[in-house]
Amino acid sequence: MKTCAIVGINWGDEGKGRIVDLFSSNFDYVVRYQGGGNAGHTVVNKYGKFALHLIPSGIFNKGVVNILGNGVALDPESLFEEIEGLRNKGVVVNENNLMISDRASILFPWHKQLDILEENRLKDKKYGSTKQGIAPFYSDKYQKKTILVGELLHSKHLKEHLKDILEWKNLTLTEVYHSEPISFESLYEWFNLYIAKLRPFIKDTGKILEDAIKDKKNILFEAQLGSLRDIDYGIYPYTTSSNTLASYIPLGAGIPSIKLDEIIGVVKAYSTCVGEGPFVAELNGEEGDKLREEGKEYGAKTGRPRRVGPLDLVATRYGIKCQNATTIALTKLDILSYMDKIPVCTKYELNGELIDEFPFPFELEDCHPVYEYLDGWKEDISKIRKWEDLPINAQKYVEYIENNISCPIKYVSVGQERNAYIER
Repeated sequence: MKTCAIVGINWGDEGKGRIVDLFSSNFDYVVRYQGGGNAGHTVVNKYGKFALHLIPSGIFNKGVVNILGNGVALDPESLFEEIEGLRNKGVVVNENNLMISDRASILFPWHKQLDILEENRLKDKKYGSTKQGIAPFYSDKYQKKTILVGELLHSKHLKEHLKDILEWKNLTLTEVYHSEPISFESLYEWFNLYIAKLRPFIKDTGKILEDAIKDKKNILFEAQLGSLRDIDYGIYPYTTSSNTLASYIPLGAGIPSIKLDEIIGVVKAYSTCVGEGPFVAELNGEEGDKLREEGKEYGAKTGRPRRVGPLDLVATRYGIKCQNATTIALTKLDILSYMDKIPVCTKYELNGELIDEFPFPFELEDCHPVYEYLDGWKEDISKIRKWEDLPINAQKYVEYIENNISCPIKYVSVGQERNAYIER
């Protein structure tokens, strides 16, 4: 039996989906344990190119059971759009290879509406939400104002429960935001549209995973976003509203007793960030535009241009510590092949002092990057599959990172395709 987590080390968008897609054929289960449809995992394989938002990236591998755990914000509308998109390209998705925890909670249309209303209210102080309803959803969850997916299998009191929640939610919509209330008829129509579709997928996934552990099955856990977007340890308040760390897996996956054998932290060979908040090593102007275009850095969910910059070792070390990563997968090394000199942020300058520890979130606005420059390699490496075949300067770049983050880099991605990687 093997248990492994694939998690983001930085701001998200590190390339976790392609790593999960690559390794999931070696596992029996792939489990999403937090987050919702607010971020995309880009996967390129024989079926085509996909941006997965809710469905685990193991869905392309025959025999793998994909699970949405109780910690997930389940948006039925987005889920079935995603299912149809996969099926239209020949990917099998059914109740045998996709299961939803009966303890997951449902994200409603009003959550997206409230997300938009609040961002509009904040104006120039907005958090950079993807407007997928994630913050309002998790707020409601912890106020115990959600519908559990499992309630769809116990419909006796479901209608009354819906009425109670809607009455409470309409108070917020009308009294706080002066918006139109939602009618129960329209809500129930939306709800019924997805009840029949959801029911076949609903399972006691906690029990299923407990049995899998007893049977010594291999389980892979897929995180959304990265360390710096964690609600507790990220760049608050410019974070997501769930825990993105591997330490949350036992709770969000529904198996509190699970122990992880391996935690693979995914780091991009340079830095990217979608949304608002401090981003110390951000590159602007022509340099930033060039890196963005070379890396095709646009949000998989929103299409927004990602903010870009050199690899930030200060943030990366902090992210590795938060995730307790045991090894690193370095992605998109091939994108840097156009550079003569490659900048790396090695320290921050804060109030005239050099620091190499990630500071308190509200100090980040006063931090300035300190760079070192490494020689580039100026050749296409996307077809290389052996470490020794990499240009010497590409090897030196990887080794430099490894020496400065105190965590072994075992995998190096040199392209989007499933097999475009090097194992050291």
